[in-house]
Amino acid sequence: ATAKKYVSYFQGATDDWEANDQRRLRHVVPEDRVMSYDMREAIEIIADKDSTLEIRREFGIGIITAFIRIEGKPMGLIASNPHHLGGAVDSDAADKGARFLQLCDAFDLPVLSMMDCPGIMVGPEVERTALVRHAARLFNTGANMTVPMFGLILRKAYGLGVQAMCGGSSMFPTFMAAWPTAEFAGMNIEGMVKLGYRQELADIEDPEERIKFYDDMVAERYEKAKAIYAGTFFGIDDVIDPAESRRWIVAGLAAQPPAEPRKGKKKAYIDTW
Repeated sequence: ATAKKYVSYFQGATDDWEANDQRRLRHVVPEDRVMSYDMREAIEIIADKDSTLEIRREFGIGIITAFIRIEGKPMGLIASNPHHLGGAVDSDAADKGARFLQLCDAFDLPVLSMMDCPGIMVGPEVERTALVRHAARLFNTGANMTVPMFGLILRKAYGLGVQAMCGGSSMFPTFMAAWPTAEFAGMNIEGMVKLGYRQELADIEDPEERIKFYDDMVAERYEKAKAIYAGTFFGIDDVIDPAESRRWIVAGLAAQPPAEPRKGKKKAYIDTW
């Protein structure tokens, strides 16, 4: 049954589909920005009922890859996984995402990217895995896709990580929409405050006063990072009601010209794992 479902995504649209109640999307991402949530719940709600097939769930768990249908039309999907490294991109996730994008491009499947990414993972352990080379593969593959990509930012949109999730630039996708819970920054906001105000923090002798200063700076930076204020500076088309996400995707699909019939392979091969 799984193999049959997998093949069906490469065989075109179906007329037999049913949408979920999109209002449920308003309750997926908690208002408390430090609380986690299940990205797969958002995916299941946006997609047609029972149309999601996740690919390689146990590998590269930082990025979710899946086939879905929207009004019966097949699509590929990549999404950040907030339950792993807060959604940061590591080497395995970059490889997994890049190869999946190649697969979608080879079979003319549009791609939806759902982003909640604090950046590309840092630290000695991940750098020993040749992280820069692996992450560059995700950038390069996304930037050279010929199928349309649609972008939804659910929460964190920090630095190069979120760019890797949308073809290397927020200008690449057909549209980039953000939920009201989205926040934009060059890096993790707490880390930015610790680095940017290192001297000021060190000069404050009273521990309680130091903590208050830190908390105030984080709150100020977060306020400026909110989608409704910062979105226009980061190439976002609009800040939308989460319940409208599917409507945006449907409109994006309708705006695309039909793919030309293939007389041969579009790509000579797809990278092996």
